[in-house]
Amino acid sequence: MAEIPLFSKDGKSAGTVSVDEKLFGDKVKKKLLHQVILIHEANQREGNAHTKTRGEVEGSTKKPWPQKHTGMARSGTKRSPIWRHGGIVFGPRTREYRMIITDSMRRAALDSALLGKIKDKEVSVIEAVDFPKPRTKDMARLMKAIGFKRSILFAIPKHSPSLWLSARNLQDLSVRPVGELNAYDVVKHKDLLLTKEALETLVASRKKKS
Repeated sequence: MAEIPLFSKDGKSAGTVSVDEKLFGDKVKKKLLHQVILIHEANQREGNAHTKTRGEVEGSTKKPWPQKHTGMARSGTKRSPIWRHGGIVFGPRTREYRMIITDSMRRAALDSALLGKIKDKEVSVIEAVDFPKPRTKDMARLMKAIGFKRSILFAIPKHSPSLWLSARNLQDLSVRPVGELNAYDVVKHKDLLLTKEALETLVASRKKKS
């Protein structure tokens, strides 16, 4: 059992919460985690870079001068890559970088990312947080009270416009519903903060599978 720090809604220490880390796997699958993160990053690429070959640039295909007896190097066309405004050799072309992540890979990678955070003691739990209205100042004060100094991923039970609006202007804080967590976000952020209800949701879903 792993002991995770628990904080009150005011950011004060309120003891610890016990979590069976074996629910997230026996070990951190580093190769799978690396593979899924690379695929996630590749899927963010648009692949719009495009250069023109010698067959696509504008210009005459007429031979600029005779092959011999001019004293100059032979040349076949002004579209040649060695000419100014000529085509590009081996330049980037429009392509699709997207790769497929299976559901089983996605779930296993997320479990490994969560297990790694638990083992590295980078997970914290907070009681229910709810702001009556969006206020960035209140969210920043809460994060400071807990003692975070690095990037934070804040997992909540379900989408909350008030919490999301309170966090969107804080550079090192991201808010995600627990059902939308993925391995990339968990690894990208240095610390993971979950509400007590979000943690219970994670644990309950893993108990069902086992």
